[in-house]
Amino acid sequence: MMTDKHTPSPLVAIACGGTGGHLFPGLAVAEELQARRCDVWLLISPKEVDQKAVQGVRGMEIKVLPAVGLSGHRYLAFLRGFWQSYQRSVAWFKARPPHAVLAMGGFTSAPPIHAGRRFGAVTFLHESNTIPGRANRWLARFVHQPFVGFPSTAARLKHPRVVHTGTPVRPQFQPMDPGAARRALGLRPHLPTLLIMGGSQGAGPINELVLRDLDALQKTLSGWQFIHFTGDRDEERVRQAYAARGLPALVRAFFSEMELALGAATLAVSRAGASSLAEFAAMRLPAILIPYPAAADNHQYFNARALADAGAAVLLEQAAATPERLVGELARLAGDAAARQRMAEAVARWHHPEAAARMAEHIVGLLHLWKGAPHAAHDHRPQPKTSNVLA
Repeated sequence: MMTDKHTPSPLVAIACGGTGGHLFPGLAVAEELQARRCDVWLLISPKEVDQKAVQGVRGMEIKVLPAVGLSGHRYLAFLRGFWQSYQRSVAWFKARPPHAVLAMGGFTSAPPIHAGRRFGAVTFLHESNTIPGRANRWLARFVHQPFVGFPSTAARLKHPRVVHTGTPVRPQFQPMDPGAARRALGLRPHLPTLLIMGGSQGAGPINELVLRDLDALQKTLSGWQFIHFTGDRDEERVRQAYAARGLPALVRAFFSEMELALGAATLAVSRAGASSLAEFAAMRLPAILIPYPAAADNHQYFNARALADAGAAVLLEQAAATPERLVGELARLAGDAAARQRMAEAVARWHHPEAAARMAEHIVGLLHLWKGAPHAAHDHRPQPKTSNVLA
């Protein structure tokens, strides 16, 4: 969408708070929208992961909304948080109505969508998982255009126009020289490297799994080095365990330059969040996936199952993930470079490098159909027509 000095840039609000799996794909789309001369607001939560992730963001306005989550049967707390988030969104949008609102998943993104509808914005959502979350299943009926990360997800959203884009990744996620990445991280450039990461919610069980048989792992992966992202609770304990055995390891609670960590890795042990899997695909990184069993609707299992069925990863369910089983899988893959290469080639086929650009093009295209300007609150003009795209 072209603008001139007399026409303000169209504004797109992206609700992407709560987890890195929502925020980082949202950032990728935001950068593509900026390249198309859109102004961008990032609506995030107060969580530490959100605050750290946006520290280096430039040229976008960051706005913090109360986190909204439905945990168990705490419906009153959910409704209170939802109303507060909605009211704050309305106040912002009243001052400057957005042309579009994009929800990247989770209940935190729902209030801005409904506030955006009140001010006539064109509305979108992205579902990155194979099994849509409760928030997106409910929200899909209210948006003009849903996007999905997996083709099979389209049939699970109650919407006639679902576009399969893949899950956006930031442009820095692309294959790189492993030695250079290891050197940048202070690791030995020629040593094969195991990356272990659990995500903010599910790091503890993976940490325990590794620590319980670290001696066997040391023997199995003789000559390897380690990158281990532990989450907040276990950082010092894990660091001391590696140090006590003289194992070369980079241990951090969290890490912002994930492209370097993935670029340095020979093999990964990870949860199966959709955003992480999209980054693995972009970097062609073979992985053993241990899905977080408490994820809503067990969606991480189905994410991992899709890749494992395609030969793009190894699926190891947490209930069956004994230290002996994990060490056995690592021994098999560490000793078989050809198997790792086959997995790398298979996972690369899940990469959609154009995902963020396609989403931005759809958003800008619908804004063009919508005359490029927000209209009065409660305007009931017909919604713009779009094609029924499933590819």
